[in-house]
Amino acid sequence: MEQDYRLAEGEYRFACLVWANEPLGSGQLVVLANEALGWKKSTTYTVLKKLCERGILHNANGTVTALVKQAQVQQEESAAVVQKSFGGSLPRFVAAFLNTSSISEEEAAAIRAMLDDARRQDSDA
Repeated sequence: MEQDYRLAEGEYRFACLVWANEPLGSGQLVVLANEALGWKKSTTYTVLKKLCERGILHNANGTVTALVKQAQVQQEESAAVVQKSFGGSLPRFVAAFLNTSSISEEEAAAIRAMLDDARRQDSDA
């Protein structure tokens, strides 16, 4: 069975604290979660336990690390948005984005380079 790395907003913000500071002590995580999210110690430990049970974070001997990289979570979240809102159509997603936002020439060039790389990878496979 494939792992589901999609996170609720609060879980994602919490995981970002871990990604930005790992490895870190669970006590330090409590302080960071209080400062950044306004969470109490009990909330921090509840969410930590949940994300450990899901295999996203790891807490061993009071040291918290990530088992799943931030990029993996972002990729899964992005794919879920495209699937849910645009029927899996990346062109429809891009069109909707461009109808509400503009991009710089540098961003357009970066996107062109990503598309070219993806095309090369497909032809190499």
